[in-house]
Amino acid sequence: MIELTEVILALILLTNIMMAGSSRLMRCIKVITLQGVLIGLLPLAVADWSPGFPHLNVVFASAMNLAVKGIALPYLLSYVVHNVGVKREIEPFVGYSASVAIVFSMTALSFLVASRFNLTEGIVSNLAAPTSFATICTGLFMIIARRKAITQVVGFLMFENGIAVFGTGIMLEYGLFVELGILLDVFVLVFIMGIAIFHINREFSHINADELNLLGDKPGEEH
Repeated sequence: MIELTEVILALILLTNIMMAGSSRLMRCIKVITLQGVLIGLLPLAVADWSPGFPHLNVVFASAMNLAVKGIALPYLLSYVVHNVGVKREIEPFVGYSASVAIVFSMTALSFLVASRFNLTEGIVSNLAAPTSFATICTGLFMIIARRKAITQVVGFLMFENGIAVFGTGIMLEYGLFVELGILLDVFVLVFIMGIAIFHINREFSHINADELNLLGDKPGEEH
């Protein structure tokens, strides 16, 4: 199953590039959905099928990833987008062409950094570590480079997906259990962010997170 594992990891790298060049919020959600499905399939791809059907904890972790990352979270984000009425990221902090170039550079740097580590023992693929680092960096970049709160939530999900790739591809024995604990935290965070986005849109008629920096005390009001 090494070939399938490398195909999945390569597709995850491709979704990072697609996300960096996407301006429409629904397209971003579709990309993060695809990435979630790929990560859901990853535990099954790296599992040892030679003795027979994989252990139940592998199947359970894969099913949970598919349910949460591939269905529940994308549905919640789509619901928020439709109700807020915002279709695309209009004025990002970093343009889309520049974003693609930066993500390409971070991906190349991830391969360089991963080659410096001795991760030969227990590693399922040589692509696992650089894919993990590149996805984590892309998620952090999306949080910093975009204005819309929804896109920043998508960036956080990408960051968590990078951790999932690392846990599944590098530390399979322990990573699956760690990942299940993280899933609940992510679900709660996105749920809270969805509520926050509704309130931001209701009060300010937009969901640009950078405008929150302008909030402060009224003139002449003492602390």
